[in-house]
Amino acid sequence: MKDFSLLEEKLGLKFNNKDLLTQAFVHRSYLNENPGFHLKHNERLEFLGDAVLELIVTNHLYNDYPERSEGDLTNWRAALVNAKMLTSVAEKLGFNDFLLLSRGETKEVGKARQYILANTFESVMGAIYLDMGYDAADKFVQKYLLVNLAEILENELYKDAKSKFQEIAQEKEGITPSYKVMKEWGPDHAKKFTVGVYLGQEKVAEGEGFSKQEAEEHAAKEGLAIKSWNNNK
Repeated sequence: MKDFSLLEEKLGLKFNNKDLLTQAFVHRSYLNENPGFHLKHNERLEFLGDAVLELIVTNHLYNDYPERSEGDLTNWRAALVNAKMLTSVAEKLGFNDFLLLSRGETKEVGKARQYILANTFESVMGAIYLDMGYDAADKFVQKYLLVNLAEILENELYKDAKSKFQEIAQEKEGITPSYKVMKEWGPDHAKKFTVGVYLGQEKVAEGEGFSKQEAEEHAAKEGLAIKSWNNNK
């Protein structure tokens, strides 16, 4: 069994109900192989933690940036609480070492593991809130998540690639980008697309995806790199 006291020490937390912290790391697959385990999986904690996390982040953005519009704050919040950011924070905090997974899930890496880590971060938020209250959850979010806001704003990470590519293309070249499907293949349930992004008649880049929207986003991201516009402010 994992020693969750090590995680408590690392996070600077002291749980009254130790089972809550353990439960936050119990993936559904673990119970399939360990049906006699004394705790349930973490999905209810994840449901609660998602709401707590969104409220805390929203509250800070609302109070700290009184001059910013609802649209700006919505984009900033999305960049803070998306799966990529939560996964990154969870990895830095060593959550991987404490996950309770089936043997099959333990071998999984890549997007599957990232998804589990992001959900676990939300589960931990739910556990902290239930065990120690809103203020403790708020301090945790400030310490480990909100510190990333400066980097998000500095590098405009709250903008998706398509929006950023369009904004810079209009500013630098006076052209609104257009997108064209170059190729689509595969069965209906798993069709893939290649999309080109154009500035006028010039094809700048291509991108692939399992939807036209995903392919367009990848094309725009590639276009930003080709044009060396990634660091454009």
